[in-house]
Amino acid sequence: MTSSAFVPSRRSDVAPFIAMDVLSEAARLEADGRRIVHMEVGQPSAPAPKAALAAADEALRHGRLGYTEALGVKPLRHALARHYKKTYGVEIPIDRIVATTGSSAGFNLAFLAAFDPGDRVVLTAPGYPAYRNILKVLGLVPVEVEVGAETRWSLTPDHLEEVQKDGPVKGVLVASPANPTGTMMSAEALEDLIRYCESRRIWFISDEIYHGLDYAGEQKTALAFSRNAIVINSFSKYYCMTGWRIGWMVLPEQLVRPVERIAQSLYISPPELSQIAATAALDAVQELEGVKAGYAANRALLLEKLPEIGLDRLLPVDGAFYIYADISRFSSDSLEFARQMLHQAGVAATPGVDFDPVHGHEFLRFSFAGTHEDMKEALNRLSAFLK
Repeated sequence: MTSSAFVPSRRSDVAPFIAMDVLSEAARLEADGRRIVHMEVGQPSAPAPKAALAAADEALRHGRLGYTEALGVKPLRHALARHYKKTYGVEIPIDRIVATTGSSAGFNLAFLAAFDPGDRVVLTAPGYPAYRNILKVLGLVPVEVEVGAETRWSLTPDHLEEVQKDGPVKGVLVASPANPTGTMMSAEALEDLIRYCESRRIWFISDEIYHGLDYAGEQKTALAFSRNAIVINSFSKYYCMTGWRIGWMVLPEQLVRPVERIAQSLYISPPELSQIAATAALDAVQELEGVKAGYAANRALLLEKLPEIGLDRLLPVDGAFYIYADISRFSSDSLEFARQMLHQAGVAATPGVDFDPVHGHEFLRFSFAGTHEDMKEALNRLSAFLK
């Protein structure tokens, strides 16, 4: 039998995560000696908090690392419960808190526990591409709804009413602050959407991975409005721990045991070392607020200077560390434009088609999670490139 008789599954036929492809191409240029300014991936330039590193070092020198409970170690889950009380004034029993191997594992677990094959799940466009890819791999149907300025790039009950004309909806997934736009839903808009979903028995999944990184709005957790919301978060963004691959979920009671059973087989447990470090990171707010102040300075610089070089149509940057810029005056092909910008200017950014297959050809996403000097250098290079 020839090798051509062995073919990949149909479910594996998903679009690439273009931001990672850009990162790979940038790395190849760097290997050839080029200096690249990275604005393509949402990765903090700061290291993990000192307290997290110290806790990990102690565990490595004196501890035996092994499997933990599938739901995560209790010190981490207790610390997360305290975090919700202090940050949001919301009481969450630790029995509803689950540590995960990054937020990516959280999405896998949420989708598997809440939905059956063929179920339709509503997402926003523009939106994080991994949502739709994971849903497709799992045999679910992503329903992408175009959002715009009229709703401040937020999903509304009216959108859901329209979508349901084509069939029932089993889930809704929103992020606030959002990726790639950085926009945030108002507390009222978030509550209205959650109430609508609850009244129709639609699972509401809230991606809160960019919580803590807010500059022009009030962050609200979905847990303030519903015990049935599924909340997914991570230590990757605010806590600067991307490579540690550690996140968490807060679940309604009826999903805890199903998630635990699935997690036992898919992951056994999150890495114990990462859980130890994450527990310590939750107390490093002073240090992390200093990192956030750096993002705020980067945001202010870009919002002032990008319009001066021709990128003057920007979505509201309420939170996260992204600017979603309209490039239509320069190009109608964001993929090719990003490629030229990388090779000619040495600035890596993500084409909008990664986030919106329909209208994203006219947008680029710039991450401002790097250093302030990187932002200045990027502006100088972009200014020359766009002339």
